[in-house]
Amino acid sequence: MDEEMTKSLWVRIKGRAGAGDIIVGVCYDFNHPDICWRDNAAEHKQSRKFLECVDDNFLLQVIEEPTRRGAMLDLLLTNKEGLVGDVKLKGSLGCSDHEMVEFRILRTARRAHSKLATLDFRRADFGLFRDLLGRIPWDKALEGRGAQDSWLIFKGHLLQAQERCIPAKRKSSKNTKSPPWMNKELLGKVKQKKEAYRGWKQGQVAWEEYRETVRAARDQVRKAKALNRN
Repeated sequence: MDEEMTKSLWVRIKGRAGAGDIIVGVCYDFNHPDICWRDNAAEHKQSRKFLECVDDNFLLQVIEEPTRRGAMLDLLLTNKEGLVGDVKLKGSLGCSDHEMVEFRILRTARRAHSKLATLDFRRADFGLFRDLLGRIPWDKALEGRGAQDSWLIFKGHLLQAQERCIPAKRKSSKNTKSPPWMNKELLGKVKQKKEAYRGWKQGQVAWEEYRETVRAARDQVRKAKALNRN
């Protein structure tokens, strides 16, 4: 009898007292191309239901790059922000055309690095940049693709060309301990989320109230991160 292909793998790591368990899930061949993980939005009803399920279970999706031909077909989900790090795509394994995803599970939240990376356009090789994008047979690459798939494919090639042609420079700041998008208001939201969690564990806060507090905090964090990228 043929063995069924594994579509997902979930691991629960026992957390320290009062910290809660760490949950990490890897999903393979996930085919919902209309989901925009950056904005936590989707076009189709089934995809929106999946996003609601992810939110209801307080999960975060941490892969940001396409894993197969410009599409996001593999997911890495966790319930603890900052406890899954060093996420890298490492090429394909065997006959698979999916990128391998390598990551580390950290025992404690990693402090934000004080070095900020920015693109150094003064040292960019725009001639090579145009040449790399000009070599791609776009008609063939985008044939039969919808708007979302086409955008993901284009974005993947664009980022690859950017990595080769536009060097990054780092700005160090000895006093920087928080991410650049973190402000006083967000720190307050994160504190409210932690207090709500303790209250829910002690039976002093209802599940619905705790869930809304978590959602509000995560929405604020997503918006702040998106604004910082732009």
